[in-house]
Amino acid sequence: MSIVQWNPWKEFDDLFGRVVRTPSEHLSGSEWLPAVDITEAEGAYRIELEIPGVPASDVSVSVKDGVLTVSGERKFEAEAEGRRHRIERRYGKFSRSFRLPEDADESSIGARARDGVLCLSVAKKEKAKPRAIEVQVH
Repeated sequence: MSIVQWNPWKEFDDLFGRVVRTPSEHLSGSEWLPAVDITEAEGAYRIELEIPGVPASDVSVSVKDGVLTVSGERKFEAEAEGRRHRIERRYGKFSRSFRLPEDADESSIGARARDGVLCLSVAKKEKAKPRAIEVQVH
């Protein structure tokens, strides 16, 4: 076990750095992650991502090798100097990837955006039905 000297001021500085951001930090293109809810129903999986202020034209949805990826960008809208007093929303590019379960049907993924929420629906494959095999006697 090693002994490490604790500096409470360093933790305060780290916290302050995460909470307080300047417009230039948002313009730097730092990534952010939209909040997501994933639910499972009998016939499909549903993924909902919060992306308010991101037009559908700036969002890309793709699937490859069982991984569903949603990416896009919330662009910073510059205003006249001195007009903004506080900036809490994150700007820049985002990307979220989800490994799909084996029963997910990659060919039937639907996407729609409404009220700042991107809703993805991934249908489940139909289960293979057991079939009887006749045994022939020779």
